[in-house]
Amino acid sequence: MPVQTILTNPDARLRAVSAAVTAYDESVIQQFLVLQETMRAGPGGVGIAAPQIGVNRRMIVVDCSESLRPCKNHGLLNMANPHIVSANGERLGREGCLSVPDWVGMVPRAAEVCVSFDDEAGQRQQISAVGFEARVILHEIDHLDGVLFIDRVVSSKGLVRRMDA
Repeated sequence: MPVQTILTNPDARLRAVSAAVTAYDESVIQQFLVLQETMRAGPGGVGIAAPQIGVNRRMIVVDCSESLRPCKNHGLLNMANPHIVSANGERLGREGCLSVPDWVGMVPRAAEVCVSFDDEAGQRQQISAVGFEARVILHEIDHLDGVLFIDRVVSSKGLVRRMDA
């Protein structure tokens, strides 16, 4: 699958609300493969949303299994039409984004989340995620609603340039 160019802020397509996936055919499987390859080609990517490559569909890919942050996780998740069923607790954590390169900020996110979604075949699934994986899932769902992590940054230091960039 060809790696796609990742859109960067302030591209207006990153601010659009994505359309639901309504038909589950070969194109959905292919789109998930493109998202996976594009995520893996990026620096330290653990998640990606279709809008980040200019595709206005409610599709995300999350894979924390090779993260430098060890965490309990579900491995590779291909999620269409993800919906937050419940969210509990709150933790402040450092986030960055492939669409906002070279910047990080402290963002509050739920410590635990239950999410329902359609898999590649259109079958509804539900998982619970905690810690870093919950943060990544919530970050990617935000992309589907046109929200970037920089919109959620809270801290006296705010948004800062990454030291390793």
